[in-house]
Amino acid sequence: MTAATKLTVIVPTFNVEEILDACLASVTWADEILVVDSLSTDRTLEIARKYTARIIQREYINSASQKNWAIPQATHRWVMVLDSDEQVTPALREEIRALLRTEPAHSGYVLRRVNHFLGRRIRFGGWGRDRVLRLWDRTKGRYQEKEVHAEVEVNGSVSALKHPLTHDTFRSWDSYMGKIDRYTSWSADEYLKKNRRATVLDLVFRPAGRFVKRYIIQLGFLDGVPGLMITGMDTWAVFLKYARLWERSRR
Repeated sequence: MTAATKLTVIVPTFNVEEILDACLASVTWADEILVVDSLSTDRTLEIARKYTARIIQREYINSASQKNWAIPQATHRWVMVLDSDEQVTPALREEIRALLRTEPAHSGYVLRRVNHFLGRRIRFGGWGRDRVLRLWDRTKGRYQEKEVHAEVEVNGSVSALKHPLTHDTFRSWDSYMGKIDRYTSWSADEYLKKNRRATVLDLVFRPAGRFVKRYIIQLGFLDGVPGLMITGMDTWAVFLKYARLWERSRR
């Protein structure tokens, strides 16, 4: 009889005391929980210690760098990365446990995410098709060396699981706007490294195009007021990214 494949769940954290309990409680079935903390100053570490003794800390540079630093420190070859605002549903838990009862047939697995904003499930505006590669053999994959929107690249075949993660993207307007601020700054830096430049046409038409795509073509209006808020913030983020690129390219 083939031995079960063991799993380490890696959870990046920074000042997430209000949401960490639910996240970690959803993965207590894993063989190991590894919390990689970016020097939190609230009760994050106190909460994490209720679930695991494996807590490592490092100053945050960017998401990919933090995760790539943590992944080799996992005890087990198979890893799953779970953000602190995500939870593994009971159905997904059982699907993963069934998969790991033997050696998985593929090198990595894509998970579907069910996204919530202001307490409401978001089904349109591009959010309903959210897929992320989060479960893989760590000897065969790592995150891209990118400052923003880095994805896992796996050397080998990839399949998909049926059941979803839940993802609650909104904690407060301050945190949401802070995320937009960080990501647009990193994106502008990425573009600048590639010798991209912003023009007036970028500032005018790219945000407008994003609004039309998300709100009208991808039916974001069907999500009501939350859908309008999401589209508005997404539009603002596109404008801010190109505004920062325009400013930095002229320094």
